[in-house]
This record gives sequence, C-alpha cells and structure tokens, in this order.
Amino acid sequence: MLWREDRPMRIALLGCGTVGGGVYEFVQERTDMEIAYVLSRRPRPELNCPVTSDFSRIVSDPTVDTAIEVMGGRQPAYEYMCAALRAGKNVVTANKQLMSERYGELVQLARENHVALRCSAAVGGGIRWLTNLESTLDMEPVLRVSGIMNGTTNYILDTMTTSGLKFEDALRQAQALGYAEVDPTEDLNGADARRKLVISTNVAFGCVVQEPEVTTFGIAGIRACDIGAARKMHRVVKLMASARLDSGDVACYLEPAMMPQGMHEAAVPENFNLISITGMHIGKQSFYGQGAGRFPTAYNVMQDCLDIRNGLTRFYTDKLRPARVDNSSIMRPYYVRVNGMDRWLQTRIDKMLDCGIITTPVAVSEIHAWARERKLTETGGFLASLR
Repeated sequence: MLWREDRPMRIALLGCGTVGGGVYEFVQERTDMEIAYVLSRRPRPELNCPVTSDFSRIVSDPTVDTAIEVMGGRQPAYEYMCAALRAGKNVVTANKQLMSERYGELVQLARENHVALRCSAAVGGGIRWLTNLESTLDMEPVLRVSGIMNGTTNYILDTMTTSGLKFEDALRQAQALGYAEVDPTEDLNGADARRKLVISTNVAFGCVVQEPEVTTFGIAGIRACDIGAARKMHRVVKLMASARLDSGDVACYLEPAMMPQGMHEAAVPENFNLISITGMHIGKQSFYGQGAGRFPTAYNVMQDCLDIRNGLTRFYTDKLRPARVDNSSIMRPYYVRVNGMDRWLQTRIDKMLDCGIITTPVAVSEIHAWARERKLTETGGFLASLR
C-alpha cells in the first residue's frame, strides 16, 4: 500500500515491549510517520495514541498502511502478519522465528498482494545487514555469507577469553547485564543464530532452505580448558555461521570455530556481531555493530519503514528456489573434547591437545552426524572447527 505525499505513514504497532517501545519513541520524533494504533492486551495510558486489544479493528481500518510486528513468537504473530498482508498493508517485522520458518510463504503472500515485506531487524539487530546484502545482489552474485550472528554467545565467549571466567559465571554476568535471557537456551544451543543464518542464506542465494536441515552446534558444552586449548594455538573461540553455494545445493551450518587471532572475527568484543558477504568481484565485506537491544533493533525497523515510504515495495530478493542443504564437501580439522573414545574418533586423531584432540580434516556433515549420535553437548563434550 502506498499513500499520498501530503500525509504521514500510518502505523499499527503490534507489540510495545522492548523493541516496540523503541519504535514508538522514534516515531514520536517524526512528522512523516504516526502511530495509528498500538495492539496491547493491557491498557497503556502512558501512550499518546489509540490502544486496542482487538486486531480486527486494525486490519479493517483502511487508513492504516503499515503494520510493524514486534511481538515475537509464532502465534498470534503469524496470524496477524498474514491478515495484514492480505488486507493490503505493508508489514515490517523483527520476528526471526517466523521469517525463518515461514520464509517462502510470507514472501509469496506479500508478492501476491502487491505490498512490501521487510525484516531487516530480524538479522543483526542494528546492523544494516540484509539491506547491504540486497545492494550487493543488485551488482553481482554472492558466493558466501558468514559471521557472528548472536551477541549473547559472543559476550560469553569473549568474557571467558579475556577475563578467564568459567562458562557459568560468564553466563550469569551476561544475564545481569541484560545480554542474555533468563532462559538462554535458544542462544546457547544455536537456535537464534540458526534462524538468522537461514534468512541470510535464503536472501543471498535466492533460495528456500528448511531450518531443520541446517545442522547446528552451540556453546553450552564449552569449558575453560577449551578456551585454553584455543589460546595455545593462537586462536579464539567464536560461534560462526556459514553458508555458500555448492554445486546447486547450499552448504549451511552453525558451529563453534577456533579462529586465528589475526582475523577480524576473533577480535569481535562483548555482545557485538560481525557478518560478512563474499561477492564474486568485491571479495569479502564485513558489517559490524550491536546485534540486539531496544534502540539498535528499533533503528532497523524504522529504516525499513523509511525505505517503504520512499517507494521500496519489493522483498530483498525475488527468487524462491527450493534448495537442499549438503555440507559433505566442506573439509576441516576439528578440536574435539569427549567423554570416552570410540572407533570413529580414534581413526581420525591427528594429535592430542590438553583435554581434547585435533582431528584430521573431516567433512562438516560427517562430524556433525557423529556428534549428534554421541549426544556430545548433552554429555558435556565440545567441538570446534579450526578455520
């Protein structure tokens, strides 16, 4: 939906928590946008706009041209986004869970109803990652996307490395500072970063990969001895997302990696993110910034609204090619710490290192399958590739 230049963009704000509150504050400072409604289950007398718990009131109002979904979760966010798109309203969302799980469906729905769908805040928080990826695609093919996509885990790993804290103490510190949730499971097991990787992969390669196919190992099993082993090799442990085209399929996975100290990724501090594009001609370009937070994320939401107001109606890519995930061609040595040796691991030992071993080069798909079968994380083990 477009609007006359003589009136502001009228926004329905679906959710007014941490990010939604930031969006509300930004809009109050502008004359080219206004909050038409805030959807809330409770009264919000502090807000200077209509507040309703009835979504049908919003979706049936023809003066509302844009819905901003910052509720999170699957339902009712999915129902509301679909209804808004079908009603001819632009949708801006920060919901990485829905954009990962329902990517093809939502993009197609926006296309069929000739409205804009933007989700820049779903990946990278305040980093203009998806829009930079979009700009690169306008110029040349993207060969690879990679990087640090979760600020919570990066803060924990950075604190363990620089301050010598144990995992449990670093996690408690992250929670005290607001960098980690009370239940940090989705950060620690890699689910949060995997969703961002799926969205990035789909945009970069014009495809649709299914989230369950993207093998993922998080950092829940890391211990101080693993940090020490990396230091002995002049490396730093980071949780790395990686995706590249591979003979028509897509190699796409998330895992801890021991990065050489001279690499940019190794130097990313605290809760920051660093996400990179490798283009056919431009080579590698990296984008750095806050990966989450009230105003960094709200900033990306507002940038999406400005893009739409300035006439941008397309998604980041117009391609929705189904793609299979295949990580069998990626070969790397790994650092592995496990309780009890087995035949598979015994035949792949290159050398011993403190409490773990370094393997000979193995396929990502092979070692991930082995680690899942061994329930490596659940039994207190840990693995990290050597980049």
